[in-house]
Amino acid sequence: MTSPIPLRLALVAAGGTVGTAARLGLGLALPAPVGDGLGAVPWATLVANIVGAFLIGVLAARLPGSSGLRILLGTGVLGGFTTYSAFAVGTVTLWQAQPWLAAAYAIGSVVLGVAAAALGLGIAHPHRRARPRSSHTQAHG
Repeated sequence: MTSPIPLRLALVAAGGTVGTAARLGLGLALPAPVGDGLGAVPWATLVANIVGAFLIGVLAARLPGSSGLRILLGTGVLGGFTTYSAFAVGTVTLWQAQPWLAAAYAIGSVVLGVAAAALGLGIAHPHRRARPRSSHTQAHG
């Protein structure tokens, strides 16, 4: 059953408040990008996006898309926690000083994000029963 629109909006707003506050906390806990080399990488954005992708994968495997809890946690909390705009700005800023590192950061972010989402889906998806092996199957050695 789908929640009424005002309830869905309230769930997203409440969850978004929590998610953006958590992202700010992560940004304060991890060093800001400075200097050259790996110090210039926006680590907080990378961590937020990979962790968020993993958790969104878990939610997608466990909760129906229209459930209030998935709207609160997925669209709200994790939508506020992860951030494409910060990823884009961080990549462009890094590109100006270190194009190769920026390319590696952008590609790595996408690849790791997709892998994290797949891992979350795989871990949280209800396990299917394994098919029994045929009695005619023999191990060859």
